[in-house]
Amino acid sequence: MSKSSFTIATFNANGIRARLHIILPWMERNPVDCLCIQETKVQDKDFPTAPFSDRGLNVIFSGQKAYNGVAVVSPHQMKPLFYGFPDSSEEEDMARQICCSVKDITVINSYVPQGRSLDSPAFEKKLHWFSRISGLIDRDLKGMDKLVWCGDMNVAPEPIDVYAPELKGNHVCFHESVRKAFKEVLKKDMEDCFRMIHPGESDQYSFFDYRIPKSVERKIGWRIDHIVAQKNLSSSISDSFIDIEPRMTKKPSDHTFVVARFEF
Repeated sequence: MSKSSFTIATFNANGIRARLHIILPWMERNPVDCLCIQETKVQDKDFPTAPFSDRGLNVIFSGQKAYNGVAVVSPHQMKPLFYGFPDSSEEEDMARQICCSVKDITVINSYVPQGRSLDSPAFEKKLHWFSRISGLIDRDLKGMDKLVWCGDMNVAPEPIDVYAPELKGNHVCFHESVRKAFKEVLKKDMEDCFRMIHPGESDQYSFFDYRIPKSVERKIGWRIDHIVAQKNLSSSISDSFIDIEPRMTKKPSDHTFVVARFEF
């Protein structure tokens, strides 16, 4: 019997129109089945569909002007399942999350709120986002055969996932409460794909702050972009990696691509 495969990638573009010179060549070199993009920063009427369709790629998206925004790109036909959460029509929710079906794989693409500060309502919204994902898996996506949740989660799960963790205890992306909230989702039979392939490996980051000189070269970063798969899919994982090269090109995003491949 021949095997099937599914390769998925996630990338926070920090403005999709400003990163097409990175995204399109990357997809040519890396023919993934699905690319999930966050922070497109463009309202739907202005989304650059032509550069994708001209290359035979399908794209679905949901955005807001100047901030947030998510998109999914694939050479395959996709079926949108919902935007945001099924029980919410809030504009920001819909511009932060898409759930769709690609090659019989259910994909959730999330741009989780960053949180601003520990005493901000935005941080409470961030924590609530993870609990809503848990509810989504338990209720709306229960019984899905193959499920992947990916995107910019704005959380470094373990000390090895951030530079100088001893200094980050009160950061909104490393505080114990947000790490716990993320791990509660993993308890829903979900696994961190990158850590399945690279357990215990440090200095592996997907985000490098623009404001820190030579942050990539100095390995001053965070692993906050994740691909998380349901165990009946993650059990077939064959590879997962962070592609650092796009972060070092001209006019990059502050994030780079994370990839996972499954063979089943």
